Amino acid sequence: MKIAIVRVSSLGDVVHNMPVIADIRRRHPDAQIDWIVEEAFVDLVRLVRGVDRVIPVALRRWRKRPVAGATWREWRAFVATLREREYDAVIDCQGLFKTAWIASRARGPVIGLGNRTDGAGYERPARWYYDRKVAIEPRTHVVERSRQLVAAALGDPLPDEDPGSVDFGLDTRLAARALAESGLNPPVPSVVFVHATSREDKAWGEQNWIELGQALVRRGASLILPWGNEAERVVSERIAAEFGQAAVVPPRLSLAAVVGLIDQAAATVGVDTGLVHIAAALRRPTVELYNFSTAWRTGGYWSSAVVELGASNRPPHIVDVKRALAGFGLL
Repeated sequence: MKIAIVRVSSLGDVVHNMPVIADIRRRHPDAQIDWIVEEAFVDLVRLVRGVDRVIPVALRRWRKRPVAGATWREWRAFVATLREREYDAVIDCQGLFKTAWIASRARGPVIGLGNRTDGAGYERPARWYYDRKVAIEPRTHVVERSRQLVAAALGDPLPDEDPGSVDFGLDTRLAARALAESGLNPPVPSVVFVHATSREDKAWGEQNWIELGQALVRRGASLILPWGNEAERVVSERIAAEFGQAAVVPPRLSLAAVVGLIDQAAATVGVDTGLVHIAAALRRPTVELYNFSTAWRTGGYWSSAVVELGASNRPPHIVDVKRALAGFGLL
């Protein structure tokens, strides 16, 4: 059986899609599985055990120069790669018009979502490209939405409801190697602070990070503040300046190295964003900070090491964050 998974972005959604690979492998151990994903996330998907081939797509970059000759050459090369295999199933796990269109470029029947689930991105015109549509109960966690879709697409039973069956398949040995190759040697014990988010309404104020950092440093922990762009680097350095040598702002890391960093940390604290979902996927001690009542949809229900705090009109309080870290033995 040859299967193509289409889930191109964003970081958190790519992470939440990973358990479908282990699900497929359980039922179809000899399947050939390709994953089409945005080029920025290729290194991360390569860590997922069971993926045979990662096919990068560059929609974000191509949109900036849609009529450039180089864009069209890259697009044609992408389609040629996508069509090298004839698939038994091409499964669009994202449900957007662009991802359904990409899926339709492959050779094989296209299966996708038949409806919107609560809080999830979905574009009804995507249905035009689907040979089969799978309806999902609207109030469904994003991980389970993909798992149920893939199971239905392949004619398999619905996934086991036991949280222990959720397997993200991340190869932590490869991640540790990527971290070592970055030259970063994180202090021990360290707590990763993930303050950065693409949405201001998801943020947790800098003063909160400073107060939390002071409590951790007093107990002998070091802080690590990763970043992904220059604006995030500036904030990381501003927070780190409060702690001198007790805080580390690493160089810009590959996503594979970030997985290694998070896996070796004593804990990760962060807002509702991709790096925090990686920590939850690794089942490492994680405090997820929500400013909206969306933890039911994206929180790490599969692990008792994941603590979800905050909701609409009730942002995470630092007392509760400290209590969660105390539960991990850090405060």
